[in-house]
Amino acid sequence: MKYRPFGKHLFDCSEIGFGAWAIGGSWGAQADDDSLAALHRALDLGVNFIDTAAGYGDGRSEKLIAQVLRERVAAGRKERIYVATKTPPTDGIWPPSPYCRAEERYGENYLRDNVATRCANLGTDKIDLLQLHTWTRAWNRNPTPFKVLRALQAEGKIGFIGVSTPEHDQNAVIDLMRGGWIDSVQVIYNLFEQEPAAELLDVAKECGVGVIVRVVFDEGVLTGKFTHDTTFPPDDFRANYFEGDRLERAVTRAERIRADLEGSGYTMAQAAIKFVLAHPAVSTVIPGIRNVAQADANCGVSEMAPMRADLLTKLHRHNWRRAFWYGGK
Repeated sequence: MKYRPFGKHLFDCSEIGFGAWAIGGSWGAQADDDSLAALHRALDLGVNFIDTAAGYGDGRSEKLIAQVLRERVAAGRKERIYVATKTPPTDGIWPPSPYCRAEERYGENYLRDNVATRCANLGTDKIDLLQLHTWTRAWNRNPTPFKVLRALQAEGKIGFIGVSTPEHDQNAVIDLMRGGWIDSVQVIYNLFEQEPAAELLDVAKECGVGVIVRVVFDEGVLTGKFTHDTTFPPDDFRANYFEGDRLERAVTRAERIRADLEGSGYTMAQAAIKFVLAHPAVSTVIPGIRNVAQADANCGVSEMAPMRADLLTKLHRHNWRRAFWYGGK
């Protein structure tokens, strides 16, 4: 496992992290035994960064992570594992509209109570990294929630502060980085969604902000395992994500990537990860891991040589300005 600086902050994180949404639910059937085994295997392979959230099974993911960390301490393991979690806004429009008020969606009492719950679920007195689970450009001129989080940081209840980008306006966080409000940013960056390379990633590097890349496989289609006939159970998040003609369009474009990778020595999943890791601003990429086999496959990519410059350039053509994806346009 290779390690990278987390922005300007004084720790190095594994360039492959553990994305813990699926172990909490919403991605089809998932046995806790498989989740626990996957976590242990990933940590054994050198992963030292785990990303979870309040919304991942209403705390289920956090509690499984806490269990694994307790088991490893009990077994005498001497390791430092960083756990990032996320606090969502209060109930309301998602993503927040331009008319939502930051003080209402992320009020101080709410944030303090939610952080206490996150600590309880994770079995800790201090959260390594607390991220706001979405944002809106409308709040950039009055980032009150971050003032509350800085107070919690000063009180020793939070280590680092971050934000998970709103997916259709990821550049909304650029002002936050330049203003020194956040220590890290979690961003969607993959072979289809390459817009962060235009400015966001460079600004993060300039400002010393750690970059966590999510959705590296575009919810699975960039692994090459889906076909036009793939279906998902109704309770699987991907049934909504790929509804209508979205799966057909995504699979068609993924097959063009497969053709470009012919003779490269990469599987599609390996290429998806290596493409993201080629950007020097990226601190860690957090593919979803739900079993031991996925832990082995994803962590193994770190040991592979960096992607060649000519192949990187070739893959730039797959940038897909999807824009109104959820509108089916």
